[in-house]
Amino acid sequence: MSDAWQWLALIGLGAFHGVNPAMGWLFAVAFGLQEGRRGAVVKALPPIALGHALSVLVVVISFTMVQLVTAPDLLKPATVAVLIGFGGYRLVRGHRHRVRVGMRTGFAGLTLWSFLMASAHGAGLMILPLLLGMLAPAQLMALSLCGPGAEMTGTIAALGSAAAGLAVVLVHMAAMLVVIAIVGLVVFETVGLGILRRGWVNFDLVWAGALIGTGIGLLFLR
Repeated sequence: MSDAWQWLALIGLGAFHGVNPAMGWLFAVAFGLQEGRRGAVVKALPPIALGHALSVLVVVISFTMVQLVTAPDLLKPATVAVLIGFGGYRLVRGHRHRVRVGMRTGFAGLTLWSFLMASAHGAGLMILPLLLGMLAPAQLMALSLCGPGAEMTGTIAALGSAAAGLAVVLVHMAAMLVVIAIVGLVVFETVGLGILRRGWVNFDLVWAGALIGTGIGLLFLR
């Protein structure tokens, strides 16, 4: 996959999470309806995006650390196993777990809720296949910045991985924030929560299927 397609896929993943009501816009709209003003919706968006980004960051940091100490030929099958395994779990039991906080919660509480919700959904796991293709080029770029004759060391590799991981988290968070802002404000101002009763996509089922499908596709991708 080319670099451009990797970043487009990352943006698309952030947009998907932004559309999913369980990832936060529904909570933001509920705040707005409770207080009767648009500003409450907008105020809820930053902590929701921050909590989501922190959850993704945990996955990125964990993966980059594992990547530095694991044989390259083991990373792909391990990623496949994680995606299919967690997707299967979400398909069978994931819908039974819900994270609840009070409607009077503040910035910290909403950030924590978003972090826990994103983690429970495995929001950062779908980024793993993209990281497989991003970390090596990032490490080589870090090496090239060290000047001619430089050799790849653990420190240089870690710096390259950290830069790539940070970029991934920021792009993903920005895409999600834009989408939850648009969806949340549109629902609050015009559509209303009745749209969820009239007909809505089962995002839990779609997400579980996407995790499993991506794992299977990665298994056959060379």
